Amino acid sequence: MEETIGEPPTSAVLLDHCHFSQVIFNSVEKFYVPGGDVTCYYTLTQHFIPRRKDWIGIFRVGWKTTREYYTFMWVTLPTDLNSEAAKQQEVQFKAYYLPKDDEYYQFCYVDQDGVVRGASIPFQFRPENEEDILVVTTQGEVEEIEQHNKELRKENKELKDSCVSLQKQNSDLQAELQKKQEELETLKSISKKLEETMKEQKDSWKTELLQLKEQSQKMSSENERMGVRVDQLQAQLSTQEKEMEKLVQRVQEKTEQVEQLKKENGQLFLNLTEQRAHQKTLEQTVEEMKQQRTTAAKKQQELTEPKNKKIAVEEQLVQEVERLKAKVEAGKACFLEKYKECQRLHKQIRQLRAAARDQNFDLSKKLSENKIIYSTLQKEKERMEKENDLLKRENSRLLSYMGLDHDSLPYQAPTSNPGGARRSPGLVYGNPYSGIQESSAPSLLSIKKCPTCKSDFGDDIFNHTLEQDVQSPSLNCPICDKYFPAKEKQIFEDHVFCHTL
Repeated sequence: MEETIGEPPTSAVLLDHCHFSQVIFNSVEKFYVPGGDVTCYYTLTQHFIPRRKDWIGIFRVGWKTTREYYTFMWVTLPTDLNSEAAKQQEVQFKAYYLPKDDEYYQFCYVDQDGVVRGASIPFQFRPENEEDILVVTTQGEVEEIEQHNKELRKENKELKDSCVSLQKQNSDLQAELQKKQEELETLKSISKKLEETMKEQKDSWKTELLQLKEQSQKMSSENERMGVRVDQLQAQLSTQEKEMEKLVQRVQEKTEQVEQLKKENGQLFLNLTEQRAHQKTLEQTVEEMKQQRTTAAKKQQELTEPKNKKIAVEEQLVQEVERLKAKVEAGKACFLEKYKECQRLHKQIRQLRAAARDQNFDLSKKLSENKIIYSTLQKEKERMEKENDLLKRENSRLLSYMGLDHDSLPYQAPTSNPGGARRSPGLVYGNPYSGIQESSAPSLLSIKKCPTCKSDFGDDIFNHTLEQDVQSPSLNCPICDKYFPAKEKQIFEDHVFCHTL
C-alpha cells in the first residue's frame, strides 16, 4: 500500500481516552535494520469495525497526541469481516519513509476520528550488534591481535598522557576564560551604565530640542507679527507722504496765486505811481498856468487885453484840472479795491500758511514718531533674528552631537524672508520739505516790505518806489493821498495803520 499525499485525520485526545485493546499488533521485532522495508502485522478484534479513513502510524515513544506521528499508511478494508482471514491484516512501510535514528518507536492504529485503537511494543531502527556474530580465528591471528593490542595500549597510554596535558591546558584556559568572563561581566555592567547614562542624556537632549523648537516657533511667529506691523507702518508712512505731497502741491498752487497777485499788485502800484507822477506833472502845469494866469492878468492889466479870451483860458484850465482830478479819483478807487483784495489774499495766505505749518508740524511729529517706532521694531527684529540664529546653531550643534540629520526631523524651523525684513528705514519718496524750501526760499527772499505802509513788493518795484520816497521830501498816504512832512514819520505810519483797522 502506497502512502498518500493527504494528511490523516488526527485529534488532540490524550492517552487516557484511547482504547489500545481493539487492535493487536503481531510479530513486532525488537529492532529493524535500516535500509529495508518494514511489514506491520495486526489483528482486528471481534467488536472493532474498521473504516475507510483508518490509518497506522509510526510514533516515537513518549508521544502525547496523534498529531505527533513520524509516518503513516492507510489501512486496507477487508471484504468480509466475519471470516478469519479478514481479521489478520498487514501494511508495509517503505524504507525511504522510515526513521534514520536509533530512538524507540511503536506502531499505532488510529481510526478516522483520530482515536488510537491499538499500539505495539517499542522497537528500534539499528544494525545488528557485533556481539551476536561468532568469530573463528587461528593462533597466528591471535598473536597478531595481541601485538596489535600492545600497540594500542601503548598508543592509549600516550593518548592518556596527552589527555592529561590537554586537561591541564584546558583548566588553564578555563581559569583564563573565567577571568575573561568576569572582565566581560564588568564591561557589560559598565556598558549598561553608559547606555543608561546615554539614554538619560538623549532624553534630556530631546527635551531641550523640543524646548528649542517651541522657542523657534514662538520667535518665528513674533517675527512674522513684527513684519506685519512694519508693513502697516510703512503703508501709513507712504499714505502720510502722499498727503504731504498733496499739501505741498496745494501750498505751491497758493504760492503761485500769491505771486500772480503780487505781480498784479506791483503792476497796479506802477500804474498808480505813473498816475501820481502824471498828477504831479498836471499840478505843476496848473501851478505854471496859475503863474501864467497871474502873469497874464498882470499883462492884461498892463496891456488891457480882451476879457473874453481870459475867461475862455480859465475855463479850459478848470476843465483840464477837473478831468485830471476825476482820473486820479478813479485810480484811487481802483487802487483801494486792489489793496483790499490784496489784504484779503494776504490774510488767506497767512491762514493757509498757518494751517500748512500746523499740519506740517503734526505730520512731522507723526513721521518722527513712526520713524522711532520703526527703528525700535527694526532693532527688536534684528535682535530676535540674532537670537533665532543662535538657537538654530545650538539646534544644529545638538543634532550633530546626537548623530541626527536635520532633514529627518518632523518639524522644520520655518525660514523668514531676509529681503523683506532688511528694508531701508529711509523715506520712500525722499524729503517732502526739500522742494518747498528750495522753491519758496528765493520767492520769500525776493519779497520786500515798504517801510511806510508795510506792503509786500518785488525787488524792482520796491527799489523804484524807495527811490521815489527818498527823493520826495514829504510822505504821501497811498490810500487817501494825504501828505505828511518827512519828520512826522511816526504820525504817517499811525495814519496808514488806521486804514487797516
